[in-house]
Amino acid sequence: MKSAFVRLACAAGALALSSGMSLAAEPIEGTWKRPSTGTLIKYSGSGGQFCATVLSGAHTGKSIGCMKGSGSSYTGSITDLDKNKTYVGKATVNGNAMALKGCVAGGLICQGETWQRQ
Repeated sequence: MKSAFVRLACAAGALALSSGMSLAAEPIEGTWKRPSTGTLIKYSGSGGQFCATVLSGAHTGKSIGCMKGSGSSYTGSITDLDKNKTYVGKATVNGNAMALKGCVAGGLICQGETWQRQ
């Protein structure tokens, strides 16, 4: 009986720890894949800001901008490294998919794609 109680207590403790850890990370953090190019990009957080670094392809190691936000909605800047242009960025995370848009004209004209978490 005592060993069953100890196992149950250990399992509950592990569950509590894993739940707390998952709540600490923002949904935008992690590695994402652009379907149009196959490029991998990693979003990392620091000081309430989540910055993206290219992990593969022609622009490996370069930053493509930073976002602020929480939960599923983020805003900031996004740079198209091929065109060397920076746009107002908007991102919405839904599970393992992130809809990312670059906008001009005060957000009236946007283009984007949906990236997949890796």
